Amino acid sequence: MCLKIWDMKSTYKRIGDYIERRNKKNSENLYQRLLGINIDKYFMPSVANVIGTDLKKYKVVKPNQFSCNRMHVGRDYRLPIALSKEDEPFLVSPAYDVFEITRPDELLPEYFMMWCMRSEFDRNTWFYTDTDVRGKLGWDSFCDMTIPVPSPEKQQAIVDQYNTVNDRIKLNEQLNQKLEETAQAIYKHWFVDFEFPNENGKPYKSSGGKMVYNEELEKEIPVTWESMKVADFSKTMKSGGTPNRGTADYWNKRDFPWLKTGELKNQVIIDAEEYISELGLKESSAKMLPVNTVLVAMYGQGETKGQVGYTRTEVCTNQACCAMICENQKESSYLYYHLRVNRDEIVSIAIGGAQPNLSKDIIENIEILRPSDAVLENHPFISILSKRELLTRTNVQLEKVKSVLLSKMASNKN
Repeated sequence: MCLKIWDMKSTYKRIGDYIERRNKKNSENLYQRLLGINIDKYFMPSVANVIGTDLKKYKVVKPNQFSCNRMHVGRDYRLPIALSKEDEPFLVSPAYDVFEITRPDELLPEYFMMWCMRSEFDRNTWFYTDTDVRGKLGWDSFCDMTIPVPSPEKQQAIVDQYNTVNDRIKLNEQLNQKLEETAQAIYKHWFVDFEFPNENGKPYKSSGGKMVYNEELEKEIPVTWESMKVADFSKTMKSGGTPNRGTADYWNKRDFPWLKTGELKNQVIIDAEEYISELGLKESSAKMLPVNTVLVAMYGQGETKGQVGYTRTEVCTNQACCAMICENQKESSYLYYHLRVNRDEIVSIAIGGAQPNLSKDIIENIEILRPSDAVLENHPFISILSKRELLTRTNVQLEKVKSVLLSKMASNKN
């Protein structure tokens, strides 16, 4: 993709000269949908409990208006801000600001939102919080920040190029989700309903395939299949570790990718947010794991527990990840989808306090069907995971293109 450096001869302009706050309240109680702002700068369903709350005090966001939360910029190092592309108005917290571009013929809302997506913009907002002990970004300080304002035609060209890349990312995400749904449907058809293709290409069970009763699972399974523990199905199982955060030498080199449970997200793993040094690996309980390792989150925030990951690069993990290494890719990809489909049941096995966690021992003792070699050989999970890997790697590259486009907005070169 060819990236143009846009002509930015126009000078930087004060943001406050183009925006104005709107303070419309839901006084007539016309709207009930309440949204919050994600740290990644998009509107999302609010997690606030509003049962019994008087929504008349909440602010209304109309289409093409912005909302932002200036309260914790100093803490989060980011300004949560979003542009509404909704067709109908909705509500946000009374603590949020709602504003709109007052001169859209000079400054396009989407262009302004692009500017707010830049990491340099967030660093600048953080700088302006220095005068506030609570880390709040003052409205006047926000308005005093500047933005390059080229011609509307130049702005639209920049927006169009950015949207082209962003739309491709969203399409790839949709394709990835379709592949995941297809894989889960195949798993249930083959390994729950036992309608995998027989030697004649017909559905096994409904075509009279022989079934035998399995006492461990308390149900009939195909003949020659057997039930076993995950520990026996896997060649080896491991847990990870965290190098001492207080030892800089453990974290000052990008020698080995180091995964946290929150990064699994039922995804194909191609990288990690953090890296550790060779010394950090050597002097901690973290262990290097090979490609095609299956990972399960034993505990973590929110819905993290029980989520799985499938590595397509060598990684090490924290102690909250349980790693299963199989004899071959056919077995590891089958194990991944077994754990993925049965996640809720597996999590329900967990024991403990108010927030029960999984453990390596619990995962080792999970019962899993060991299909016949012929069925394992013919399942499509390797192909599906390979396609998901390709889409994931493509999106990583497209995200880098987005970052380049955002950084070029500040360029004043011809």
